[in-house]
Parts: sequence; structure tokens; C-alpha cells
Amino acid sequence: MAEQMSTGRRGVTMPTQPRPSAGGPDHGKLVLRVDFGGRGAIGPGKIRLLEEIDRTGSISAAGRQLEMSYRRSWLLVDDLNRCFREPLVASQRGGSRGGGAGLTDFGREVIRRFRAVEAAAATAAQGDMAALADMLTPSAG
Repeated sequence: MAEQMSTGRRGVTMPTQPRPSAGGPDHGKLVLRVDFGGRGAIGPGKIRLLEEIDRTGSISAAGRQLEMSYRRSWLLVDDLNRCFREPLVASQRGGSRGGGAGLTDFGREVIRRFRAVEAAAATAAQGDMAALADMLTPSAG
């Protein structure tokens, strides 16, 4: 199955939906969250927010696209920026051209690494996901 790609706001090519999953639609979906203990965590929601910020150039627009409040979006960005050794999102205060936000190169690298781990996990889990799906009660219909 060929992966569809989209070009983000700054020319960075990233996979588009659907995200990698182990097996087909009948085999379930593997959802990955990386927990760094007391230092933070990152998962599909935060990664998707970063991708939308890159696409829209705005924390508020990204939040709207993901049906989340500006406050929630901002808190997640703040958490990410504090969690990593370098900021993932750089914001610009409003002015004559308005404000905005964009991913740093470091932020793009975090996305790339997360997506690579996600794809590797999905590939590694394919057989077991299929076996688990085969163990389910047959669906009615």
C-alpha cells in the first residue's frame, strides 16, 4: 500500500492520514504513545498538533482544525517546548501582520522520529495484531 504524502507549510513532506497501523482495518489499530517518565510524553495528539501548526502557521488555527480550544493547544505546545531540550514551536506575537507560530527544525525532527518509531512498531506488530484480530468473536452482520 503506497503511503500518501503532503507538503507542509515550509516544504516539509510528511505522511497524510491514515497513519500507519498494524495490519488491515480488520486487524485493529496500533496507537503509540512514548512516555519519558517524569520528563514528559508524546503521542499522536501532540504530533498531529505539531503537524497542523506547521501546516497553518498558527497555534489557534491548528487547534481549531483539531477541534481543541486555543488554551488547550497552547498548553500542549508549552508542555512540548518545556519537555524537549530545544523548542519545537516558535511563536511570534501579533503586530502589523498578526502573530503566528511555526515549527523549528528541531520540531520537525521530533515529528520525523516519532513517525519512524510509529511505522516500525506497526510493521513489527502486524503478525500479532492479525492473530489477535483472529481471536475476536465474529461480528454479527
